[in-house]
Amino acid sequence: MHEIRDFMANDHRACDRHLAAAEQAVARSDWALAKVAFAHFQEALLNHFAAEETVLFPLFEQSTGMYLGPTQVMRGEHAQMRQLLSAAAAALAEHDADDYAGTAETLLIIMQQHNVKEENVLYPMCDQRLADQLEALLPELQKQLAEHESTST
Repeated sequence: MHEIRDFMANDHRACDRHLAAAEQAVARSDWALAKVAFAHFQEALLNHFAAEETVLFPLFEQSTGMYLGPTQVMRGEHAQMRQLLSAAAAALAEHDADDYAGTAETLLIIMQQHNVKEENVLYPMCDQRLADQLEALLPELQKQLAEHESTST
């Protein structure tokens, strides 16, 4: 049973689609669309981080007693990605395709590495340790992630 892993990995893919839309708009120099697509991506990614940091990670830490383990590493990577989000947004505001492309590429690489760790290590650990809490946990994660869906659709 991989409910948490599948649920959160699906949200990773949704974030990826938003980033791809922004990159395609930048490639066409459609700055207005790029800003909108990037704003959707940024909001989706930040909501994903919030769902993990306020719901999933605290439950995992309480269940395992591991407060300085994988969740701490993930939080550190989230902070790094937040900085890159800000840099990419600034490049978009200046219509600087080169700066945006470099920052977005760095962000994408970090996201891919981060997602692999979550999907192959942390989420399976969560599925194992939090299986008895899924009935309450999944709706709470969905609620946090839906914050984006309600503002972007």
